[in-house]
Amino acid sequence: MNTSQMKADESVLTELAQAYGDEAKARELLESWRWPNGPVCPHCSNAGEKTISKLAAQGTSRRGVRKGVYFCGACRQQFTVTVGTVLERSHVPLSKWLMALSLFCSSKKSLSANQIHRMIGVTYKTAWFMCHRIRFGMTPQRWAEAKLKGTVEVDETFVGPKTKSKTPVVARVERQGLARVKVIASVTQKNLGAALCECVSKEAVVNTDEHPSYKNPLKHWKAHQTVNHSRREYQRRNPDGSKASTNTAESFFSLLKRAIIGAWHHISREHLPRYANEFAFRWNTRHDPDGKRLESLARWFEGKRLTYRQVSQPLCVC
Repeated sequence: MNTSQMKADESVLTELAQAYGDEAKARELLESWRWPNGPVCPHCSNAGEKTISKLAAQGTSRRGVRKGVYFCGACRQQFTVTVGTVLERSHVPLSKWLMALSLFCSSKKSLSANQIHRMIGVTYKTAWFMCHRIRFGMTPQRWAEAKLKGTVEVDETFVGPKTKSKTPVVARVERQGLARVKVIASVTQKNLGAALCECVSKEAVVNTDEHPSYKNPLKHWKAHQTVNHSRREYQRRNPDGSKASTNTAESFFSLLKRAIIGAWHHISREHLPRYANEFAFRWNTRHDPDGKRLESLARWFEGKRLTYRQVSQPLCVC
């Protein structure tokens, strides 16, 4: 069975468990996703200009070659399909990784590490690290260079316990398009202006609520339309026929908040950017069937690496 036979109306998780429970088949599937045109060396980017050969596994001897190892004739280094990705140096079987990836791609409101631990049969500590690796793989890469255009809704929400200071998260959502999310230290003109410059085209029409911190930064954009939530105004039709609203951005936040309440319960400030990017990834692939989203995620892992030490260290929030 190959990826072209995976039907959108079937359970991708069931198919993965039945067809790719074997390690060799799971590895072949990942290789077909990451290298659709043949192996590419992650060390020197050699795509076959110089011979790339697959080394034959030599039983279980101590000096034997592991399964799935390739040798690059350009840099003369060995590699596997997991090298240069978030799966590198993981001792978890690839078949279980595929199941975890499928669960993440198909769960609209996400999953807790405890649920992953129960469903795929690994320890809680392993499941927690796997979840963070997957979320790190969901961080923007290809879309990071693309500016949001047309009508872009910008809104902010606050995440955290009621007894402590909450962490602000700003979402920039292109209507009928992509979403970008960013954790910021505080809702100020400087931080909101930087978040807008990061990914919103100056030719875009930006919709926000009436938070005063948006006013000065958005003087440099094509147009700025606001809705007054304090007067129960959530959508307004303008004279030119366009609509002023932040409902799309609020829909994005509603999914994130449902996950916090129902799955995660608590998110520490240092890990919040990865959790937010998880939802941005699913939002940006919302029109894809689960199988295609899973394949896209496997390709997004390219060039990303996350170690346990890095997960344990705080991320910079600006």
